[in-house]
Parts: sequence; structure tokens; C-alpha cells
Amino acid sequence: MAVWSARKSKRPADAPSSRSAAGTGTPLPGASLPATTDWLVRGKDGRLTAYAPVDGAVLRWTEKHPGGPDWTGPETIPAPGIVPHLSIAQGPDGYVHLVALRRTRGADGTPTADVVFALQYQSGLAVRDWAVVGNPYPNDPELAAQIGTPAAVVDSEGSLHVFVRNVGGGICGRSSVPSGKWNKWADLKGSGITGPIRASITTDGLMELVAPAEDHVLRWTQETKGVKFQRAEDVPARPEPESLSTERTGGGRLTHYWHDAEDGTVRAWRPSDKAPSVLGTGAGTGPVALLRTAVDGHDCTIMARRDAATGRPALAAYPTEDEALGATWTLTGDPCVGAPALNLDGRGRVVMAAFGTDGTLRVARQKPEPGLALEAWTRV
Repeated sequence: MAVWSARKSKRPADAPSSRSAAGTGTPLPGASLPATTDWLVRGKDGRLTAYAPVDGAVLRWTEKHPGGPDWTGPETIPAPGIVPHLSIAQGPDGYVHLVALRRTRGADGTPTADVVFALQYQSGLAVRDWAVVGNPYPNDPELAAQIGTPAAVVDSEGSLHVFVRNVGGGICGRSSVPSGKWNKWADLKGSGITGPIRASITTDGLMELVAPAEDHVLRWTQETKGVKFQRAEDVPARPEPESLSTERTGGGRLTHYWHDAEDGTVRAWRPSDKAPSVLGTGAGTGPVALLRTAVDGHDCTIMARRDAATGRPALAAYPTEDEALGATWTLTGDPCVGAPALNLDGRGRVVMAAFGTDGTLRVARQKPEPGLALEAWTRV
């Protein structure tokens, strides 16, 4: 997802703090990088924060009070050299890790790339300086320049794990330890990856990776916490390369979602399934935003996506892990760029957010009535 603000920050690129940026946006060119859905985060204090990577910075909007309706921002967090694509991971302590790929050139002009991350401890407070995680090819900048954008997850101990597509089309990963140090890069093998990796963690604390390939979804799992990843059975499928997403749908269980490459419909799968399920009709683009929550006392999985035909956000819900009942997609709001995001606000209401084609943040909250109807969209 890439979003451009109306004005660039005048603060030098190496400035250590953030400042308020323009509150309006400009028309956006076509997205050149994969969209993400993890950009709307709820902090420990119940306030929501939205993040958007731009050229050389990250924009941040923060609710003034839990449940809104007012927001601050966008503030500009300097991020010189980063590719405008973020993987955002939040641990049990509520800390938010912003993980990105930074492209630079060596003294001889050779391009290279490193994974970097910045840490935010509390909603609305300053973000720490970007720290370098590195790349799997420290002695070969030409290979390093070819790695993919990172995926990230924080484990139950608060340690950050990052993963990238390597030059062989498989995955390399690196993990931090509680002391703050980093283990060496590990080659997790695999081949044929065509798009972004998705990293997730179960309620039991086990991490799982999925990645798209031409005619299947690759998987890596852990048998117990702290052990190395192992290749799991692939899922026969034809996923759109940029559309994988995952949600916790039960004790120790993850359900994976993607848009089918042929008809654009949403497919859902977990290890107990013989084949992926189809959820609704019509085509979507990018990844599906997911939120498991109660609706009228029923355990439901809420989905949001960008509609392929109109470019508008679309919303659907179904009883969790009961894909046989299907889902109906409802269009809402104006056309958007990237992918919508979902979360619960400090009052427990479902919030759907998207970036309009003018680059501004748009938000719609659940109405205080039975069902999943949304209030009118507001421009932040």
C-alpha cells in the first residue's frame, strides 16, 4: 500500500522525531507495491492508530480518545530509504513493530537492501529510531537487493521474527531473542514464491508461514514453541500472488484466505479442510482484511476487501469456521486504494478503514444496533 500526502515534511530525513503532516491528500497513481491489511492497530489504551508508508516516511493517524470520533495527524515519521510497504506486528505487550525494506547504495554505487524496524511503545508517542535487521546476503549486495518485502510476527515472549523471499524463491528468516540480540539468518527452503509472505501465530503460540505459488500455497509450521520451522503440506490452489491473509479462528487453529487467480472470489482453508471453500461471489483485489469478533452474541469472522469492479470497499461476515454457510459481500463507501483494514475500537465496535483515491483516511464504525450495519463514512 502506498499513500502520498499533499505536502512533504520539511524536517531533515535524519530527524529523530515526528511532526504533523498535511491533513489532505492528492490523487494517487496506481499502486506499485502489494497492499496490506495490518495497518489499523489498537493500542493498550484502546485507541486506534493507522499507518501508511510513503516515500521516505511513514504517516500516522491516532485517535484522540478510545472510540473516537476525533483523530490527530497525519504525523510524519521519517524513514529515509524505505520501500513504501510496511509489515506491522504487535505483541502481547501492545508494542507495535513497524518492519520495512530499506534500499541503499554502497560506496561504489552498488544497490543493496536491508530489513529495518522501528518500535512504538504507546499510542501516539514517539517511534524509536529505525534499527537494522540486515539481509541474508551480507557479503553480496547484488543478491541482497533482490530480496522481497518482509513479513513479521511477534511471538508470545515478545520476540520479533522477520521473513523475506530469498533469491531462490524460498524463505529466509531471522529472529530476535529477549535480550534484544538477533539470531543468524535461517534458510527455510521452499521455491516458486510469487508474492508476499504471511506470518501468523496461533493462540498456542505456534508460528505459521504461508506464501503463494503458481498452483499452490506453501506452508511452514512449528510443532512446539521455540523449535525450527518445518515444511508442511502445500495447499492446492491458484492464489492471486498479493492476496494471502490469515486469522485465528479457534484454539490453536488458523484459517488462511486468498483471492482466486481465475475468478477473484475469496477462498478459505485450514488443515482440517479437504479443499478450500468459496466465500461469496464477485471478484476482489489484494488481501482480505479479517476480524474475528462477536456479532449479536455469535462468533463471527468479518471480512473486508477492495471490490475489483468498482474499487469500493466491500464487507461480509459469516459464522466462524462455518464456511458452508457462505458469505454475502456488500459495497460501502467511495472507491479506495490499497486494501481496507478492520479492528475493534475502544468501545468494542467494528471499525472499517480505507484510504480514498485522494489519499485521505476514511473511517466507518458499527452502528449501535443489532447486526453489522456501519455508520456513514467520515474523512479523518
